Amino acid sequence: MSAPTQSQQIKQNFLNHPYTQQASRFASGQVNALDAELNRYPLLRNIEQQTKVPKAYGVLALAASAVVLIFFNMFGLAQPVSNLIGWALPAYLSVQAIESPQSNDDKQWLTYWVVFGSLNLAESLGVRAILYWVPMYFVFKTLFTIWLMLPATRGAETLYYHVLRPVIGNVKQKSQATTGQTNPFAKESTGFNPAGTTAPSSFEHDKTL
Repeated sequence: MSAPTQSQQIKQNFLNHPYTQQASRFASGQVNALDAELNRYPLLRNIEQQTKVPKAYGVLALAASAVVLIFFNMFGLAQPVSNLIGWALPAYLSVQAIESPQSNDDKQWLTYWVVFGSLNLAESLGVRAILYWVPMYFVFKTLFTIWLMLPATRGAETLYYHVLRPVIGNVKQKSQATTGQTNPFAKESTGFNPAGTTAPSSFEHDKTL
C-alpha cells in the first residue's frame, strides 16, 4: 500500500470512529444552539446578510482571535481587547434593554455597570500596578468580565448582592443612624413627582412630522 493511500485510510478510519462522529455531532449541536441565540440580535443578522458569513462562525472566529491576542499579548493588545470585551457588547445590550418594555434586563445591566465600574475604579487606584505583573492577568480579567455579563451566570448580580450591597448598606446605614430609617437603600421622599416630568425617549421619532 502506497503512502498516500495509507494516509487516506487512516484519515477515513479516524472520521468513521464512533467517538469522532459523536464529537462532531456535539460540536454541530453547540454551533446550532449558538446560531439560534445570536439570531435574536438584528445587528448580527444584518452582518450575516452582508458578509455571507454565518454569524456563529464569525463570532467564534472573533472569540478565537481575542483569545490569542489576550493570551499571548500580541502587539500589546491584551489590555485594549480585554477592555473592549467589557464595554462594547454590554453597551450594545444596555441600549437594547433601555428600549425594551421589560424591566428585568434594565436591572441586569444597571447592576453590571455598577460592579464593572467599581472594579475599574479599584483597578485605577493603584491595584493595576500590582496586578499588571501577575502572569496572564488580562486573561483572568477577561474571563471574570465574561462571568459578570453572561445571562447564564449573572456574576454581576452575585457580586453586587454578596459584596457591594452589604458594604454600601453598612456605610449608608451608619450615616443615617439618626434618621430612624430602617432600610438604608430606601429613597428619600422629597415631595417631587417624577411621573409628570418624565421626558420622552430620545429614540422615538417625532410623530408630528
